Amino acid sequence: MSDDRPDSAHRRPEGLDDATVEALGKLSEALETTERARGHLYTFHQLTGHADLMLDEAVELLRAAGHDRQAEEVAAEIVGRNVIEGRWTFQIVEDYDDGYHRCFRELEERIRNELAGGRRHLYEAEMKERRRTRGRPGHEAVPD
Repeated sequence: MSDDRPDSAHRRPEGLDDATVEALGKLSEALETTERARGHLYTFHQLTGHADLMLDEAVELLRAAGHDRQAEEVAAEIVGRNVIEGRWTFQIVEDYDDGYHRCFRELEERIRNELAGGRRHLYEAEMKERRRTRGRPGHEAVPD
């Protein structure tokens, strides 16, 4: 049975002040928001790719319906087209991952290591401690 305290990875190091915990919490929240944005970027990538593949069928159906000119327009103008100058969506995703996202993740980790000994989610761990009802089932600090 646990001693009903957070594990050591989620307890603030000696001497770490409230303002720093709050600042690290906000930095972590911002990183989490970029993770959500990254997920949307991958959704954009997959949906755009799926739409491009669907165009093959649209072109075939237009041709089968006797609309060769329109089918050729779709095939020539849209199928395989860059979504922004010189780039398909996979290139946008790679640029985001390798640039902004990687830089953000590495910086957040470095600052967290410097200021909190690498401990993650201290702000949330302390919020959990304030909000949970000790001794009540479903309110344990950590799994047994």
